[in-house]
Amino acid sequence: MAMTMTQKILAAHAGLPSVKAGDLIEAGLDKVLGNDVTTPPAIKVFEKMGVDQVYDKDRICLVPDHFTPNKDIKSAELSKCVRCFAAEQKLSHYYELGEKGMGIEHVILPDNGIVFPGDVVIGADSHTCTYGALGAFSTGVGSTDLACAMASGQTWFKVPEAIRVNLTGKPGRYVTGKDIILHLIGMIGVDGALYKSLEFCGDGIKYLSMDQRLTICNMAIECGGKNGIFPVDDITIDYIKGTNPERFSESDYKIYEADDDAEYIRTIDIDLSEVPLTLALPHLPSNTRRAEDVKDMLIDQVVIGSCTNGRWEDMVMAADIFKGHHVRKGVRCIVIPGSMKVYRKCLDEGLLAIFDDAGCIISTPTCGPCLGGHMGILAAGERCVSTTNRNFVGRMGHVDSEVILSGVPVACASAIMGRVAVPEEI
Repeated sequence: MAMTMTQKILAAHAGLPSVKAGDLIEAGLDKVLGNDVTTPPAIKVFEKMGVDQVYDKDRICLVPDHFTPNKDIKSAELSKCVRCFAAEQKLSHYYELGEKGMGIEHVILPDNGIVFPGDVVIGADSHTCTYGALGAFSTGVGSTDLACAMASGQTWFKVPEAIRVNLTGKPGRYVTGKDIILHLIGMIGVDGALYKSLEFCGDGIKYLSMDQRLTICNMAIECGGKNGIFPVDDITIDYIKGTNPERFSESDYKIYEADDDAEYIRTIDIDLSEVPLTLALPHLPSNTRRAEDVKDMLIDQVVIGSCTNGRWEDMVMAADIFKGHHVRKGVRCIVIPGSMKVYRKCLDEGLLAIFDDAGCIISTPTCGPCLGGHMGILAAGERCVSTTNRNFVGRMGHVDSEVILSGVPVACASAIMGRVAVPEEI
């Protein structure tokens, strides 16, 4: 039976020769992920189940990142709950302040070589779909499913239908993975891929770095996708080798490819050479516009970071644009490296000095302002250009504030100009 890439991975982990869209299956898990918001309720369920040990201490990953460094007593208690559980269970993959370094979960896992092609990964965070960039099936779940998965190493899935996204051409200068995924979301809407697998293919993929692919898969959920997934190529393998060279082995992963006659409910063709610098106006990721068409919108704040755009490549792009320029008077620009690994590299390579010279505020790695948590909350009437992934009403603060989503180049140009801008203006 012909299968898509996602269906092949799920079939293998369910111990079945084949699966089809709509099948209900129980599959084994390679990694299980939780954060400081979703893990505490999962721990309560775990304890009520009467389970003493997680199924595998090397496969559970806990990363306090949403309200860390702890912003108040409640967030401190949440992190303490996660910290104590990780210590009690002797988890190998626990990332907070300390020797392993803190940061955003969806930056830490790929950058530390924890996810491999062919894996099945779940996380109690909707942007767990990020790891499809590595050729894995990854998706978000609720805290109850997280608890059961930590105990059993398995969970259930309804096998999704698939949409093929055929990427051709080469992106223009300054066009990033963020522009590409916003362009796609603008085409199909916030429910255009509801509970579907977005399977990317085409000759244009060779022009996309791993960081760009991670950004694209990260936002598959913003159009309702169950997961996003890229085929594994030399760029994928080189990336994995670079993140964890001391333990990299071909036995760690398995490459799955979609059958030529696999069934897709639709095919979407995107010529990357025609994708413009794209942003999403309030209050939906699908409310997309060409950046150059809304250059008159004044702004109060810019945020550069998050699990979508807080990676090393994002920081390099930002530094290249900020060098020799300064943030406009009256605008606050917050730069948030996605992990301490990224932060340290920014320090060693002189990027933090460039940001500081440009008048940016440099934050410790955190989700922070993305979810209206801390480190950049908006007041009523304020408008922010942000490289984060959601711009819902009240997402970054007051319900009367506004968030405009963009890629890093547009965000940097906007900070310098004090309004929505494109880098060609700098």
